[in-house]
Amino acid sequence: MIVYLHGFNSTPASGKARQLGAYMAGIGRGADYLCPQLPNSPRAAIALIESELARRRAGPVTLVGSSLGGFYATHLAEKHGWKAVLVNPAVHAHVLMRGALGPQANWHTGEKWQFTEAHLAELAALDVPAITRPERYLLLVQTGDEVIDYRDAVAYYAGARQIVEQGGDHGFAGFERHLQTLLDF
Repeated sequence: MIVYLHGFNSTPASGKARQLGAYMAGIGRGADYLCPQLPNSPRAAIALIESELARRRAGPVTLVGSSLGGFYATHLAEKHGWKAVLVNPAVHAHVLMRGALGPQANWHTGEKWQFTEAHLAELAALDVPAITRPERYLLLVQTGDEVIDYRDAVAYYAGARQIVEQGGDHGFAGFERHLQTLLDF
């Protein structure tokens, strides 16, 4: 089972989620792909992912998380022993996202909502100070990420397999070039 976890203010309609879903369907593994719409509450997002996987899971799980989804993937990989592919992931999201406090709007749905101190506290409760088994992780980062400093992820996931590309952006330009690498992992 491949589970894609979208980022902050995103949805399963994001480009990377759609690319991965189409790729999985194209190789006849569409039933092995899950991309849930994550709630704004980090605690609720984790609960949703765990309940969906408890209900559907058959065999090993690999999480693919982008940005905040990478933070969630790391928490879940450490908790359950799953593998995770991290795409420009948020590291220590409760610190990184302090500047996002206030009014928000979902990129795809337009839903308006408030990102609050309570959300930051939920993120802090999910934080993993250090990963325990780097071999469970594949890191994909681009140095041109305008939202997150890629060097934080490179240091945090030290010992993991890492693909660091020059240039790019937070959306990870050219993600489709890495779909088979992701599945091979």
